[in-house]
Amino acid sequence: MRTIDLQGQTALVTGGSTGIGRAVALALAEAGCDVAVHYHQSEAAAHEVAAVVRAVGRRAALLQGDFTAPAQVAAVVEAAAREFGGLDILINNAGSLIGRVPLADMTDDHWGAVVALNLTSVFQSCRAALPHLRAGARIVNVTSIAAHTGGGQHSFAYAAAKGGVLSLTRGLAKELAHSGVRVNAVSPGTILTPFHERFSTPDRLEGIRKTIPLQRLGEAADCAGAVLYLVSPLAAYVTGEILEVNGGQYFA
Repeated sequence: MRTIDLQGQTALVTGGSTGIGRAVALALAEAGCDVAVHYHQSEAAAHEVAAVVRAVGRRAALLQGDFTAPAQVAAVVEAAAREFGGLDILINNAGSLIGRVPLADMTDDHWGAVVALNLTSVFQSCRAALPHLRAGARIVNVTSIAAHTGGGQHSFAYAAAKGGVLSLTRGLAKELAHSGVRVNAVSPGTILTPFHERFSTPDRLEGIRKTIPLQRLGEAADCAGAVLYLVSPLAAYVTGEILEVNGGQYFA
């Protein structure tokens, strides 16, 4: 059986303190990566992730930043590259619904914040990382099933931003192919993370579960496995792809 060995490589995981980001950071560390863990507000959780990364014998860096602020996005990426002397892997996972707001009540500020966090920061992160990417680097962006479906109730801004991530991923895959950088995305379905603890009710989640062919909600580890594949040599000829991780909830 082929195993995924990323020994000696370095990675930055944005939004790496909880949920999918946490699972990805730990999976990368277990595969041999040194990991920079970005967080915004979840400092204690980020320290816990870093402790586990170090416990498996890898280096960890903790980087705080508000990814609605362009200067902070660039600062986080540059700090990670400086800490490790370059980056092999960039995981653009930072994002949030921020809030469910109907169209009639949607302010420009709220729309701007959602797009800034979920789409613009991905562009800014990739741009900042470009001078620091080592040969054969990989970028994995995290989009969402909402990019296909338009999202749940009053979450159209989030869905629109995640749709932008999908297109950005494919565009950057073409843009960077000549340099050997692969760019792909993971598109989670309904994953049991703090995201849904905050924005979805148990009744709503149970209703969704019943519509999923595999008859269960996803776990963060399901997405981490998909990311691990995309950054590994197993996916050496894969770029510009959107890997759907949703138990059959949506077929593209």
